[in-house]
Amino acid sequence: MKTAFNKLDEILIRTGRYPGKKELIEDAIRTLLRAKPELKMDVAIELYKKSEVSLSRASEICGLNIEDFKELLKEKGIKILVPSIPNEEVDKEVERILGAI
Repeated sequence: MKTAFNKLDEILIRTGRYPGKKELIEDAIRTLLRAKPELKMDVAIELYKKSEVSLSRASEICGLNIEDFKELLKEKGIKILVPSIPNEEVDKEVERILGAI
């Protein structure tokens, strides 16, 4: 038997508050993240660890500047990923910079 709480999504959709379950869930998650900012940090760290976002984007998600986010990663024992750049690209960039001087 469904309780009123278990029917909440159906009720909110039926009353026109939300066009569908997807919009209801998205709004619920946004509200949850506003109410519990520490969850944003967890999300940002997980996305960063899985290389789904950059360091700067992860710091934006959790509302920290890059240096504070790096410190947070360090506190949690998470290594900062350094992108590998092919030597050829580095050489070209150095030549370009030296040529501009």
